[in-house]
Amino acid sequence: MSNLPTQCENLKQQVETVLQLLQQEPSLRSEDIASVQTSLEKVVSPQFEIVFAGAFSAGKSMLINALLERELLYSAEGHATGTECRIEYAPLDQERVVLTFLSEVEIREQASFLCEKLGFQTAANINQPEIIDLLRQGCNAIIQQEGGESKSERAKQGRALILLLDGYEANRQHIQTMKNATYSMEQFNFSNIKEAAGYARRGSNSSVLKRIEYYCNHPLLEDGNVIIDTPGIDAPVEKDAQLTYAKIQHPDTSAVVCVLKPAAAGDMTKEETELLEIMRDNGGIRDRIFYTFNRIDETWYNTQLKQRLDDLISKEFRDAPRVYKTSGLLGFYGSQIKHTTISDRFGLDSVFADTVKSSNGREETPQFINEFNRYCANSGKLSSSHFRISVNSYETPNENYVRILAEQGTPLINQLIQDSGIEEFRTAITKYLVEEKRPQLFENLADDLEDVCIKLKKHYQTEYIKLDSQPREIEGMKAQELQRLNQQLQQVSKEFGQHITEEVNLIINHSCDAFERDFRQLQGRMIRRLDELLNTFSVADAYQRSTRSHPRNSTAPLLAILVEAFYYLANELEDILSECCQQLVNNLFGQLIDKIRKSEYYRQLYRLLGNDGGIEEQVKATAKNVSVILDNAASAECDRFVRESPRFYDEGTFSIYQFRQTLLQTSQSYDSQSMVEAEPAIRQLLKLDFEPKVSQTVCKSLRQTINTILKKQLLAMAQEQEDNILQQYSQARAYLEKTLQQEAEDKILSNQRLLNVVKEKIDGYNTAVSHINNCLQSMQLYDHLLPVISNEDFQQIVADS
Repeated sequence: MSNLPTQCENLKQQVETVLQLLQQEPSLRSEDIASVQTSLEKVVSPQFEIVFAGAFSAGKSMLINALLERELLYSAEGHATGTECRIEYAPLDQERVVLTFLSEVEIREQASFLCEKLGFQTAANINQPEIIDLLRQGCNAIIQQEGGESKSERAKQGRALILLLDGYEANRQHIQTMKNATYSMEQFNFSNIKEAAGYARRGSNSSVLKRIEYYCNHPLLEDGNVIIDTPGIDAPVEKDAQLTYAKIQHPDTSAVVCVLKPAAAGDMTKEETELLEIMRDNGGIRDRIFYTFNRIDETWYNTQLKQRLDDLISKEFRDAPRVYKTSGLLGFYGSQIKHTTISDRFGLDSVFADTVKSSNGREETPQFINEFNRYCANSGKLSSSHFRISVNSYETPNENYVRILAEQGTPLINQLIQDSGIEEFRTAITKYLVEEKRPQLFENLADDLEDVCIKLKKHYQTEYIKLDSQPREIEGMKAQELQRLNQQLQQVSKEFGQHITEEVNLIINHSCDAFERDFRQLQGRMIRRLDELLNTFSVADAYQRSTRSHPRNSTAPLLAILVEAFYYLANELEDILSECCQQLVNNLFGQLIDKIRKSEYYRQLYRLLGNDGGIEEQVKATAKNVSVILDNAASAECDRFVRESPRFYDEGTFSIYQFRQTLLQTSQSYDSQSMVEAEPAIRQLLKLDFEPKVSQTVCKSLRQTINTILKKQLLAMAQEQEDNILQQYSQARAYLEKTLQQEAEDKILSNQRLLNVVKEKIDGYNTAVSHINNCLQSMQLYDHLLPVISNEDFQQIVADS
């Protein structure tokens, strides 16, 4: 938009200054400023984009034509195109049109998509005339089967493909293979915008145009207003529909005219509902939405349609500020025939000249003529006391039209335009764009910025009062610090205890990732070690150990071999468990000390005492205690492995069956050979007993034991250390008295420096906000002025405190 008030020339810079001040404060950086940035862009943007969006054939293009009272855009039932049309302002002598074509690749993609939708087996090779002829024939056959090109989605898709093929053939010389070619209207030898618009309106041409840019002289387009026509949200080509959704979500979009079809269809479509939801998510649109129920004339002839539309508006759009009912067709052509006379048959020989032409010599009837006659005969809109009109069956529609207008003249046309709702819609959107748009944009910016300003003001006031209340003399500063010493020690003590408690809770609730990783390694090593021991267990060695223990005997029973095996496995597992527990403790307490060293309370303790108050020594001592206790627990846990499992000898179990089979095998002879030969069976027997015991230990009982030991030892250490820190007040006071002189001098200087920084920020804030307020006052937005920071504000805070 142009012509901002003089007071607003540096508005963008001033708002960005406020936002930069916000970002400089660490405690405020997380504040969401997206809405402020969006509002600012809308205020300073040279353009205000108004997107017309709606369903396929909802009448968007006709509504735009009616709004501007110029036939610019192509409008026809069943027309399928992905063309985006932009209409911008231009002085009368600079009106022009810029045309951008689809590339050949894009046209091929659209043709292939439509062929697939229509079920054509023929590949869409658009460069082979015979293939194009086959596709046309197929499309015409489908349209005929469906009863007309607008009777079904399939017929509309067939018509879309015909237009696409015709457009490609007619404009082949303008279409590049990979790139989108752009041409001015002069390159087509068009002398004015009317000729260029006429070319672009033809369906075949429109179907191969990617974008059309109109530069027109119309008051509605002044002040940077840009009207954008988009493809239907339910267009036959999905890619085209997505263009509309993308445009609705684009930050450049400032307002939306949502053209809806319930006046003709009876209900909102799924796509229309989705459109409304997407609009709500674009902060650049806000409530700048015009809901237009087009083709309202359909409800004049159908009571049920009218009732359903009224119910929909009362329920779903009751709180919407801008709701309109229009007939773009009647409104637009009403404005066009207003300037015709009987001499050109009220537009049949001028406005509708191309439409009424027919190859068989008979005049065609334009859609508007049919709707005009219908309006005169059945709409119920015309008072019989003012208009006495007859539509005669013995006359053609065109003849009825000419006769009626010859009889009724301008009053009928004015009534038609009024009933179309176009004048009301045009008046409303004009009033908004001329009178309300700019103040509303500034109001939105002020409202969004107000929250930022309030937070900054409170923050500066708090910082200023805190710094200003600090002592400005060294002795006073030292006295203040010494008074705070006991409180600081208590705080450090409390934070240390809370830290240890938190770490313990993380461990026992399985939320300490490092500890969980170490414990899983312990579990894995125990299970792998058991497998190794079982796989390498030697019956021969066990046999020898047993006979050495009983020198009088030359043989040994199976039970003796099992006894040796049980002791051997239990002791070996105890060694590995003890080693793993030691590693677990070392890692845990090493990590704990690292966390303590990085904590704020640890740094504060060094400042107060010159040392850590014995924390690390206590933690390391606790680590040793935990290691000893845990080692004893591991020993006790593995010592139980010497005992057979309770159900090892139960009848009906596999273990007793395995035992008997093994016993049967070892009883074949009395020397060691039978035992050695039964080694696999003995290993299996040991596996049946030890695997459940080890699994029970590492997966269940051990973790609970470790949790209990850690919780008891760490919490007791934390409590003892908290008390120890509090008892070091005398040492802390003596240490601080040595260091406070220099520290007090530094702090006084630091406080003064910080106070000066806050003053500078406040001055910068007040300067920026004052300029912004001057701008808002020039827009007469006195109720939306932003807060400045004054001396009275500080005095009030001091009084309140």
